[in-house]
Amino acid sequence: MINSLSLLYYIKKSKADLNKKCNIYMRITIDGKRAEFSVNRKIEADRWLAKSGMARGSNPEINELNNYLTKVKTAILNKHQEFITNEKALTAVALRDAYLGKNKRYKMLLDIFQEHNDKVDSLVGKDFSAGTAERYRTAKKHVEDYIKTELKQNDIPAVDVDYKFITGFEYYLKTKRKCSHNTAIKYVTNFKKIIRIALANDWIKKDPFLNWKVRLKNVEREYLTQQEIGTLLNKDFKVQRLEQVRDVFLFCCFTGLAYADVKKLSNNDISIGIDGEKWIKTNRTKTKSKSNIPILPLAGMILDKYADNPDCRREGKLLPVLTNQKMNAYLKEIADLSGINKNFTTHMARHTFATTVTLSNGVPIESVSKMLGHSSLKTTQHYAKILDKKVSDDMNLLKNKLRITN
Repeated sequence: MINSLSLLYYIKKSKADLNKKCNIYMRITIDGKRAEFSVNRKIEADRWLAKSGMARGSNPEINELNNYLTKVKTAILNKHQEFITNEKALTAVALRDAYLGKNKRYKMLLDIFQEHNDKVDSLVGKDFSAGTAERYRTAKKHVEDYIKTELKQNDIPAVDVDYKFITGFEYYLKTKRKCSHNTAIKYVTNFKKIIRIALANDWIKKDPFLNWKVRLKNVEREYLTQQEIGTLLNKDFKVQRLEQVRDVFLFCCFTGLAYADVKKLSNNDISIGIDGEKWIKTNRTKTKSKSNIPILPLAGMILDKYADNPDCRREGKLLPVLTNQKMNAYLKEIADLSGINKNFTTHMARHTFATTVTLSNGVPIESVSKMLGHSSLKTTQHYAKILDKKVSDDMNLLKNKLRITN
């Protein structure tokens, strides 16, 4: 990128000394952003030519001053060329400091992001899930693409991140990357953590997110109805891979397990509960919170079906779970073959458990929250909001109780 560079000498008449001499300043402007410094020279206001940025006259003293100002400008232009040649991130502040010899090393934004992601990767399975690590990698890739595409640079100093950068990144995600509002906000929030790290380490002095206020939009979560579950259950798939994916999906519908949790499910996660029946007792991969789930009859039948599956026995798992990408791809095929016009995903099963299987059948929301492994009841309440049928059924019961007979 060829940055727009402007160099301007000027004086501050209002700060003239007792001899009526004013300090001469150099202002560097790159892409609309400024940095300035005093060149340690003075001149009387009436001997300064603002238009040319030079002193008026031709005596030896004036000639020496003008020659000095020319040398300073040349030195700055040479530094500017070094930035271009070495493909270093160029800003007005960086160019000024390079000329002044401050040699201050600015922490680069993508370097901070990569250092963070490397730490997250090393803690997968301990403090972070594989999904969280993947999201941060994707967020970093989006920031990197934004810098290259929109700013035409390979990286920028963290100090150059401002409110304009943040809102520009959000706009880029929504327009160029075609992200939904909520997805874009989540990526910006991932990026916000990197800025918090920069603040904590004094690599930047001001929080550019201070005035960035945005809220996620409420999204209606899709789930299967009782009739659709029946359709899926009774569908005869001729292809084994589709049958297995359907079975894993239905198992999640009747246990509420997320993809990462059903994939790692082993005999160690099955125990006898307080009622003498089999329960799933496991820690959620995402939050490390405990999930205790009684195994419903249909879920138990699916486990029995795959008890002797050679792939499961070899890997020490209870179900033949494919990669999340393949699962979602095959689920869309299953939806088409079953005639169900909904966007099937592995997470849809968890929504179905929360709504159709439990809340709609009168299971208290506190129990549902515990089985889902939610750390807050507020998270579970999102499911309760969409149960219009449940509200209708409850109100019909109330109407019957309040009905007055003659």
